[in-house]
Amino acid sequence: MSAVMTQGAARSDALAVSEDVVAAKRLLLAFWITGFCALLVGISIGVLQGANYAGIDLYPYLAPFLKTYYQGLTLHGVLNAFVFTFFTISGWLIYLPARELKLRPNLALGWFTYGLMLLGTLMAAYAMFDNSSSVLYTFYPPLQGSPYFYLGITLVVVASLLPLIVVLDLRARWKRANPGQVTPLVTFMSASILLMWLLAALGAASEAVFLLDPWSLGLTSTIDPLLARTLFWWTGHPIVYYWLMPGYISIYALLPRQAGGKLVSDPLARLAFLLLMVFSVPVGTHHQYTDPGIAPVIKGVVTALTLSVAIPSLITAFTVALSLEYAGRRRGGKGLMGWWTALPWRDPSVAAQVLALVSFIFGGAGGIVNASWQLDNVVHNTLWIPAHFHLTVGTMTTLVFMGVSFWLLPHLTGRRLFAPRLALASVWLWFVGLMVWGFAGHWAGLDGVPRRAWISALPHAQYMRLYGAVHGALEVVGIGGAIAGLGAIAFFVCFFGTLFGRRDEQAMRQIPFAQVITGPEHSVMARIAEPLGLWTAVTLVITLAVYIPTLWPMLTHPIHAVGFHIW
Repeated sequence: MSAVMTQGAARSDALAVSEDVVAAKRLLLAFWITGFCALLVGISIGVLQGANYAGIDLYPYLAPFLKTYYQGLTLHGVLNAFVFTFFTISGWLIYLPARELKLRPNLALGWFTYGLMLLGTLMAAYAMFDNSSSVLYTFYPPLQGSPYFYLGITLVVVASLLPLIVVLDLRARWKRANPGQVTPLVTFMSASILLMWLLAALGAASEAVFLLDPWSLGLTSTIDPLLARTLFWWTGHPIVYYWLMPGYISIYALLPRQAGGKLVSDPLARLAFLLLMVFSVPVGTHHQYTDPGIAPVIKGVVTALTLSVAIPSLITAFTVALSLEYAGRRRGGKGLMGWWTALPWRDPSVAAQVLALVSFIFGGAGGIVNASWQLDNVVHNTLWIPAHFHLTVGTMTTLVFMGVSFWLLPHLTGRRLFAPRLALASVWLWFVGLMVWGFAGHWAGLDGVPRRAWISALPHAQYMRLYGAVHGALEVVGIGGAIAGLGAIAFFVCFFGTLFGRRDEQAMRQIPFAQVITGPEHSVMARIAEPLGLWTAVTLVITLAVYIPTLWPMLTHPIHAVGFHIW
C-alpha cells in the first residue's frame, strides 16, 4: 500500500513539474514572439535608413504611413534597441535560471512584467506612429514628444526591472536547499545582469520620472537638456551590456555543448560577468566628451574606466575561443586552425553565434576609438557611431538571439525548425550584410558623413557636392542594408514557419546546458564573486563617485530650455 502511495506521489510531482515547465514555456514564448515582431518592423524601417545614405529617399513612397525620415529613425531605434531587446531578455532571464535550478518561477510576476511592458510599448508605438514623438531613441530634449511616448518608455523600463525579483527569489530558494554551495552559472549570470541593470536604469528612470514625464504633461514649462542627456547616458552606455550579456549566457553556457565540447572554465566566466557588472555602469559620460558643463578631470577618469571594460571582453574572447577549440578538436580538427573548420557550421544556431563573435571583434575594436577622449573627437556624431552599433548590437546581440531561436522555438513549441538550410542562409546573409554596412559606415564616418541626417532628401547636386567624394562608401552602406534585409526575410520565414508548423514531439530540443572542464567547486574566484549584493554595492559606490561631481554643477546651475517639435 505504501509503495503504491509513493508511486502515486512521484507521478503527481512529475506531473506538477511538467505543468510548471509548460507554463514557463508559454511565458517565454509570449516574450519572444512579441520581441521578434518588434524586430521585424524595426528591421523593415532599417533598410530605409541604409538606402538614405546611398542617396535613395524612399520615405515619400510610404506616406502617410511614415511621414519623415526622423519618424522612421525613431521607430527603428526604439523598436530594435528597447522593445526587441527588453522583451526577449526579460523572458530569457526568467526562463533559463528556472530550468537550470529546476524550480518554478513566479509566473504571476512574469506575466505582470509582460503585460506592463506590452502596455508601455503600445503607448510609445501610438505616439511614434502618429508622428507626435519623432525624438529618436535617445529622446534628447528640448525635442519634445507626446506624454504617451515618455510614459510608455517609463513603463517599459520599470517592467524590465521586475525579472530581478523573480531571479533573486529563485536563487534564494535554491541556496536555502543547497547551503554553502555557489550559485549555478546561468543563474549567477542572470542575477548579475539584472543587478547591473538595476543600477544602470536609475539614470533613465530619473530622467523620465523627474524631467520628461512632468514636462510632457505640462506640469513644467522648461527642461534642462544637459542634465537630461547626462541622466540618459548614465543608462545609455550600460544598456549596451544589458543587451550583450544575455547573449553571453548562450555563448558561455550553451554554445560549447552545441559545438560538441565543454566550457573550459566556469570561474573565468564568473569573473568576466563580475567585471562587466562593476565597470559598465559608471562610464556613460564618455558619450559626452564634446558636451560643455562636464569637468575635464571627469572625462579623463571616465576614459580610463571605459577602457577597463576591455578586460572582461578579452577574458571572454580567451575563454570562449578555447572552449570552441576544444569542441573543434573533439570533432577531429587537426593542425593550427583545423578546429575552426571542424565546428558544426551547418548548424544554423552554432554558425549564428560563432559569426556573432567574429563581428564583435571588429565592433569592439571600433568601440575603443569611441571610448578614447582624443580619438572620439574625430568620429563623434558621424556615421562611424551607427556603424559601431550595427556591429555590436545589430550583429552580436541580434545574431545570437536569431541563432538561439533555431533551437529555442522547437524547444518551446514541439515543432521542427522550418527550412534549416534557409535558416543557415539567413545567418550568413545577415552577417555579411551588416559587416558590409559596418565597414562602409566606418569608412564614411571617417570622412565626416554625419549620423542622423536625412541626406537623401537633399537635391542631387547638393548631395554630390557634400558627399560625392565618399559616395562609393555610402552606396556600399545601402547594399549592406539590402543584403541584411534579405537575411531578415529568410529568418522570419523560418521563425513563423516554425511557429505555425506541424507539431512533432521528436523535434523538441532540450536546453543545451554545457558541462565544464574546470568547475566552481574549489575555486577562490567563484567564492569571491558569489556575494552579488556586495558587488552591487561596490558598483553603486563607484558610480556615485563619478556621477555626483558630474551632476552637482548641473543641479545647482540649471538650464531652462523650452521644448520644440520638428514635425
